[in-house]
Amino acid sequence: MRNLFIYIALAIVALGNLMAQDIPPSIVQDTTTRRAPIYYDANGYRINFGATMPPLNQIAGAPRAFYTYYWELGDGSYSFDKKPSHVYKKPGTYKVRLWSTNNYDNGKPPESRPKEVVIGASASDEEASLDTSAFAKAPSPFTNDTDLVVQHNREPVPDQEMVLITSYKNTTDYTSSGKLYLFYNDRQFKNDNFEISDTRMHHGETLVDESLIASRSDQNYGYGDLASTSPMIIQPRGIQQQDSTKRINLPLTLEQTKALYRNSQVIEFDQMQPGEERNIFHTLKTTPEMLKDTSAIVTLRTIYVPDKNYDNHSVKDTELEIVTSHDPNKMSSNGTILNYRLARFKRLKFKVRFQNNGEGPANTIKLEVDTPEMFDRKTLEVVDMYPKCRICPKDREVNYSCLDTILKKDKLIFTFKKIYLPGSEQKNVEERDSTKGFVKYSMKFGSDFHKIKTRNRTAIYFDKNPPIYTNYSTTRFTPGISIGAKAGTIFTPNRENSSEYFAGITLSPFKSYRVYFQAELFFSAASFETLRNFETRAINDIGIESITRFREEAKQKSITAYLVPISYRYNLNNFLAFGGGIQLKADLNSNCDVETRGSFSQIIPGVGEVSDDSQDTLQRTECSKGFGNFQTGVFIGANIGGVRIGPSAGIRYVLNFDAPTSQIQVYGIWKF
Repeated sequence: MRNLFIYIALAIVALGNLMAQDIPPSIVQDTTTRRAPIYYDANGYRINFGATMPPLNQIAGAPRAFYTYYWELGDGSYSFDKKPSHVYKKPGTYKVRLWSTNNYDNGKPPESRPKEVVIGASASDEEASLDTSAFAKAPSPFTNDTDLVVQHNREPVPDQEMVLITSYKNTTDYTSSGKLYLFYNDRQFKNDNFEISDTRMHHGETLVDESLIASRSDQNYGYGDLASTSPMIIQPRGIQQQDSTKRINLPLTLEQTKALYRNSQVIEFDQMQPGEERNIFHTLKTTPEMLKDTSAIVTLRTIYVPDKNYDNHSVKDTELEIVTSHDPNKMSSNGTILNYRLARFKRLKFKVRFQNNGEGPANTIKLEVDTPEMFDRKTLEVVDMYPKCRICPKDREVNYSCLDTILKKDKLIFTFKKIYLPGSEQKNVEERDSTKGFVKYSMKFGSDFHKIKTRNRTAIYFDKNPPIYTNYSTTRFTPGISIGAKAGTIFTPNRENSSEYFAGITLSPFKSYRVYFQAELFFSAASFETLRNFETRAINDIGIESITRFREEAKQKSITAYLVPISYRYNLNNFLAFGGGIQLKADLNSNCDVETRGSFSQIIPGVGEVSDDSQDTLQRTECSKGFGNFQTGVFIGANIGGVRIGPSAGIRYVLNFDAPTSQIQVYGIWKF
């Protein structure tokens, strides 16, 4: 019987380990290095660039693979063209770089060594005058009154490089000097996602080692906590409404941003002329740890202070979607890792990206998004979209472009109606970004949702073509910690007149759905009494029998520690659970008091039994022991009540390997 319990316990633990493992899908990547050497031809100051691209490794079932390009031309200019043509303003040596991205391709992006281009002083001044713009084929990214634009050449893939292009502009009518802040590595993620491996500046900017520890003002002006990155006194200022781009309280913005990001970089610039535009390029090395957060949305924050004499500034948050391969059709979420205690108050954001890879425009695009039932579809809000259009009315058909939303039990359906999204293979379409679109939306969890990992993806229909499926976007929860208070009593069946009461704590993941592991530590105060009657007999030479009848009373008290290093638990539902595990036991101290009384009598032939009180005996023994009486055992048990969180009652049978072999524990537990 004892061996049977041992086998059951070992089987339960092994099964728990198997079920608790979250085995990620294996990701096979091509480790072969591919090269894309740069070539160029020169005509005075004008240089035409190109690269010899290796063949693509087509992903089976995906749209046709293709390359996208990002060039840095060595003078602060850049281009996304396949073969850019650029006119340099003055003689010099320029280092040209290329990052090409393989879309719908199984291999790694090709590598291109930087290429030095020498523009001699003898180059024709007439050639230089052909194009006075520093951007030969890249139009200015600035529109209206914007002064800060942040772009990137590709989505982050673990263990690959990406480039962040920061463009800033002096929109004032005077020469200015200011700062640029870059914040990265969101604190919400356990691992760092980026390392800045290189920063390229072309207009005399300098990296500064600036401490961003804030100095607080003692006076409260009603606009939150004021702070400064320098010890200067903060002057009172009027309270004004701030939008998401233009802000006026720089110390407050820096303090809020520090709480969101672990790392930062500060760049100073000087003598920027009115209307001047500049670019700074960061090479970000994505860390291998990013693989744990695939399909998550990470952010970078850029803060532009156009004049360091004032606190006016612009803020730009750049959302990046962690991917395992470069696929324009992608689903991602900011809810990759959530705290379950706070999740019910959080609105999760989702984004579905798509690209029309056809030879003609798409007029109707339907997105069927798998949506787990744990989300409350009634809380759906469409945050943004492209192509930009209105939300379709529910009661009638309209003759204008709109986005229709349909809520079903297990999916959301977004349909772009009467739109025009050009195809990447369409004639005269050179800008691939014009063929891309997206829907960004948010939802809350339902009132009763469980702590389980979710997976959802999107089927994308372009007009009447077969669907293209995105990756799976996952939502998972951190284990969290649940501390429980536990108290009860222990019955030892083979001990009479025994009592034992205990209290302690439990430690487990917070509100696990099905399988979880739990540890316990509790202490008990036990007492038991034993009564034993026995006798001794002896006959002398003349036939008289002497009898001593003994009555032994033993009392024992002990303080005992119980440790459950690990137990396997399984919740059948919200109200019933069972489990098993290993229990260790040791007495911290114990005391005993043994009193033995002996009554003497004789049996005399012809007379009978005669008592002799003078020969009665009394013996008393006391003992005290410290740590000892170590025991191990296995147990199985069940709980009923609030087994995931809150109060429940439980019963447990323990089989110890040493005597006393059996215990029954009855207890109550409250998990917080």
